Amino acid sequence: MSNSVFQSVIVQLRDVSDRTFGVIDTEGSVVSCTDMSMLGERWTEAALKVGNASDSMVTFAQKTFKAIVGNSNYFEYAVFCTGDDEMARSFCTMAYIALNDAKTFYEEKHDRGTFVKNIIMDNILPGDIYIRAKELHFATDAPRAVFLVRQVGHSDVATMDVLMGMFPDKMQDFVLSINENDIAVVKQITLSTTGEELEKIASDMEETLKNELRIKTVIGIGTVAEHLRELADSYKDAQTAIDVGKVFDTEKSIINYENLGIGRLIYQLPTTLCEIFLSEVFKKNSIDSLDQETLFTINKFFENNLNVSETSRKLFVHRNTLVYRLEKIKKLTGLDLRQFDHAIVFKVALMVRKYLTSRENR
Repeated sequence: MSNSVFQSVIVQLRDVSDRTFGVIDTEGSVVSCTDMSMLGERWTEAALKVGNASDSMVTFAQKTFKAIVGNSNYFEYAVFCTGDDEMARSFCTMAYIALNDAKTFYEEKHDRGTFVKNIIMDNILPGDIYIRAKELHFATDAPRAVFLVRQVGHSDVATMDVLMGMFPDKMQDFVLSINENDIAVVKQITLSTTGEELEKIASDMEETLKNELRIKTVIGIGTVAEHLRELADSYKDAQTAIDVGKVFDTEKSIINYENLGIGRLIYQLPTTLCEIFLSEVFKKNSIDSLDQETLFTINKFFENNLNVSETSRKLFVHRNTLVYRLEKIKKLTGLDLRQFDHAIVFKVALMVRKYLTSRENR
C-alpha cells in the first residue's frame, strides 16, 4: 500500500476542520498527516491499543483512533484525529470512511491478493479478469490448486500468519482470509502435480497448525484450475468437498473433491427424490428397522468387498453366523448383499439415508 494514497486524501481534510488528521501503521509510525512535522513519529503504545480493539474506536494521548483492517481481518493502519471528544469521534469516522475507500480502491487496482480473492468470491466480471491480470503482470494460464482451510471448534487469528509462513512466495501463492473460520490457500502448481501431492500439501498444513497453534482443521481440496477464470469453480469445489465430507466421510479431515465419488451426486439430489428412492428400495421394511448391530455387520461386509470369510474373521464370528445375519437382512429388506447388484443398491441407500439425516439435523 502506497502512503502517498493516504496523504492525498489526508491533505483534503485540512479544509474540513482545524483538527490534525493522520494515519499510523501497525508499528505506530505516522505515515501520513496534515501536520507534516509529525511524519515519522512512532507511537507504539497507541498502535498496541488500537490492535487490541481493532473493531472499535479508541482514544489515546488526546487523540481518537479508528483501525483500518486488511485481508487478514486485523488492522494494517489506523486513522487518527486530535481530540478525544464527540466531535473528534465524528471527524475520525469521516476520515476513516474516506481513507478506507481509498485503500480499497487502491488494492482492487494494484494488489494481487485482493485480485485473486475477488476471483474466487465471484466479485469480478470474467472479461475484467484478463484486463486486471495484464495490469498486474499475472500469469493467466498457470495451473493452481485451491485449499479451503476451515478451523473447527475455535479459531485463531495467528492461523493466517502460520499459513503465510508456509507459502512465502507472494507472487505465486496466496493466503486469503474468507471469514472468521475459513482461509483459502491458492497455490500455483505444475501440470504433473498429482492428487496425492495435493493431499500431502494439505496434510502439512494440518500438522503445522495442529503443532504450532493446537488448531483442529478440516481442509477441502478443489479441482485444479488451469486458468484464472476457473479459480471460482475450484473454490466452490473445495467448499463442496468439506460439506460432502461432513456427511459421508466424517472421520476424514482432508477431503479432495476429485475423490468424493457417488457422495457428490447424492448431495446434489432433492430430498423428496431421496425419500422416494428409499421407499422404493425398502418396500418390505424401512431402513430404520435395522438395528445398530446389523448395520455394523453390513458396513463391515462392504469394507471387506462382500467377502463372507474375511468379514466373519474381522467380526470374530463363525462364517455360518454371518450367513445367518445376511439371510435375516434379505428377509427384512428383500436385498441379498451377496449379490453385487443388490449390494450396490443397498450401499447407495445407506448413503442416501445418511444424507437425509444430515439435512434433518441442520
